[in-house]
Amino acid sequence: MQWLMLVVTFVVMALLQRLTRSSGIPLEAHATLALGSVTLVAFVAGMIAQRVRIPRIVGYLIGGYVAGPAWLDLIHTDELQVLGPISTGALALIAFAVGSELTLDALRGERRNTVLRIAAAVMGVPFLAVAAVVLTVSPWFPLTAHQPFRDALVVALALGTVAAISAPTLTWAVMTDVVARPGGQASRTTLDVTVVQDLAAVLLVTLVLALALPLGSRGIVTPGVATQTVLILGGSLVAGIILGLAVAQYLRVIHDRLAWLLVVIAFVVSQAVRLSGLEPVLVALAAGCALGNTAPREGERVRDELKRCAIPVYVVFFALAGSNLQLGMLDGSGLQFEVLGDMWPWALLLVGLRAVGLWGGLRWAGRHPAVGNVWTRYGWLGFVSQGGLAFTLAAVLRRAFPEWNVSLEALLVAMIGVHQLAGPICFQWVLRRTGEGTEEAHVRETPGTIEHAEPGVTFVAGDSGGSRGM
Repeated sequence: MQWLMLVVTFVVMALLQRLTRSSGIPLEAHATLALGSVTLVAFVAGMIAQRVRIPRIVGYLIGGYVAGPAWLDLIHTDELQVLGPISTGALALIAFAVGSELTLDALRGERRNTVLRIAAAVMGVPFLAVAAVVLTVSPWFPLTAHQPFRDALVVALALGTVAAISAPTLTWAVMTDVVARPGGQASRTTLDVTVVQDLAAVLLVTLVLALALPLGSRGIVTPGVATQTVLILGGSLVAGIILGLAVAQYLRVIHDRLAWLLVVIAFVVSQAVRLSGLEPVLVALAAGCALGNTAPREGERVRDELKRCAIPVYVVFFALAGSNLQLGMLDGSGLQFEVLGDMWPWALLLVGLRAVGLWGGLRWAGRHPAVGNVWTRYGWLGFVSQGGLAFTLAAVLRRAFPEWNVSLEALLVAMIGVHQLAGPICFQWVLRRTGEGTEEAHVRETPGTIEHAEPGVTFVAGDSGGSRGM
């Protein structure tokens, strides 16, 4: 009966859309109705994904793609642009939840050595692998085939920078989707490391842009782009800290209506992004971190409320993200692949190089007693996901290198898109394999839950040999 009601609701909404588009009602009204249709399709797709034991957020992405301009056309490109602030607000709430989980304890004592060594491995080795291979094949690489060596070096550094980024928002979404076991080392450490990656990526992209100006040929790099990037990314962190402190002060006085507070946070971040061009993930991460460290009790309350509201937020954000998986001109907001053409094999090459880099980096990191050998077996799969900040940096690199413009960003966005779909599946597999996935819907049938984890395998940071049962 539930499925029948969903089908009937979907048919009615689709018919209403077809009828209202022929009338003269405002675009915003069309967009609102389209949002309902897309989220309904995405919600159903998420339920199907859960039944086949993959993360629901992957189902939401696929459902959004099916309902979007690329297939069913239940939502148009102009309507997606109108709904941009809603998507940004939903992303900000996810990033705010991630930030509220972070404490300075992750950067103290033995745990600091673990987090920083893993972060260095999953950033440094993929960066070097992608940059070195692109530089080696530069005479045949589409973007550098007819460029001097110095320009090929700039392209290699730019591609390597994006390869060094992960997605804490996707990591958090998978953790809450499979109800990762509280205190689990795999999930907790993976989340901490991905946030460190995002923060370090701000410094890395700034350094690459600063080096690109003297390294590249005249006219290759837009003058002043490094300074502009520092102002945008640094300003995002400062604005986020201010917002987090303001939220902490509010919660010390007002102890209820948390749902409305989250709506206000999403609105403030989305409008700040729209008016000033700030980076939403960094703003929300900094805000959540400031709240969690200055007011831990209030941060815990907000985090619990965010977990309670997680599914609606995920459906809206990932449905709209999936709808941006359209075939058309690149606008930086999603994955549009028509401009790639013959570069698809190169995009897949970058994906493969990054995977090898993650695997090799964790094998290196696992040799240290602070990390442990167990990370070399599964840990690298937790860092496959990309999205959020990676899309922003792809747009930044597009503006920084006008000669390659759309082609460079299209290549980067294609690589990020593959990781956005494959990463959550990989991380869910890690959580189930290590016994940290405890989703009740799967507990009786999935070998990856606590009752059916791989015998004797757990992640324990700081144990050089891992932890094995007797």
